[in-house]
Amino acid sequence: MTYQQKQNVEMDFSSFKLNVMNKYGFLFFCLILGVGQVYGQTDTTAQEQPAWQLILKTDGGELIGKVISQDPREVLIEMEDGRQIYVPQHMITSISPLSKKDFSQNGAFIGEDRFATRYFITTNGLPIRKGESYVQWSLIGPDFQFGIGKNVGVGFMTSWLGVPMIGTIKKSFSLGDNAHGAIGLLAGTGSWADLGAGGVLPFATVSFGDRRSNLALSGGYGAVWADSEGSGRALFSIAGMTKAGRKISFVFDSFISPNLGGNGPSGFALLIPGIRWHQAPGKAFQIGFTGVVTNGDVGAFGIPMVQWYRNL
Repeated sequence: MTYQQKQNVEMDFSSFKLNVMNKYGFLFFCLILGVGQVYGQTDTTAQEQPAWQLILKTDGGELIGKVISQDPREVLIEMEDGRQIYVPQHMITSISPLSKKDFSQNGAFIGEDRFATRYFITTNGLPIRKGESYVQWSLIGPDFQFGIGKNVGVGFMTSWLGVPMIGTIKKSFSLGDNAHGAIGLLAGTGSWADLGAGGVLPFATVSFGDRRSNLALSGGYGAVWADSEGSGRALFSIAGMTKAGRKISFVFDSFISPNLGGNGPSGFALLIPGIRWHQAPGKAFQIGFTGVVTNGDVGAFGIPMVQWYRNL
């Protein structure tokens, strides 16, 4: 092979290498970049920290921590103070993720109000969750509430004398982000004291907020009858609550009965500001001071309303 021929071969080979690099170099670069991204994603995932979670126990207690690992027998949890503990699976009722809304600005845990669907007298658009139930004890009598289906709750209330006996039902539905509506009915009888007496109260309510803080507007029509005579009037309510800390919620309720027709008894309103103390998970004590408004005059807020909540 002559010198000129060798030069031609080398030039052809160089041209071939250049063509290969031009055709496949960019693909090779993309492949390397893609692999790098995959490894980068894998590393990022491995470095992600587990989120804070609320662990409810069968004994009614609760833990705030991060689930590190779990198997069919036990769960490894990193606590707020950095300790790691094992909790048997049979002692855990549920594990729920927490969000920033569950903590105060200084990082203290606040969480939901377990009884956020109730105030002192009235309710709101938030549903009692399916499978949950509670009783509200008061100086007048008990009020039992049960979540029997998706967004459906039923209840029963009476006095310590069993007069009257009232059944309740409420159907809730979502109206959008942090907005809920509900329709419901209270129906009762005079029971053993007067089986012929009774009453009904169909109602509707719209609420804004969540189980930490909410405001509700409600309205209905109450009718009662006894001895072949009956009467009725419209009823309204403005109520709200906010959970100010892990143990404390502020609650406000009202019960407004205006005299819209101008005949019959004059209108009145009950205003009930109060406080709810969360003694333990599923257990709370509530006290409010009732003020009465009649004919535009506000009476003193000196009548206490005392209630106890217990999960069933």
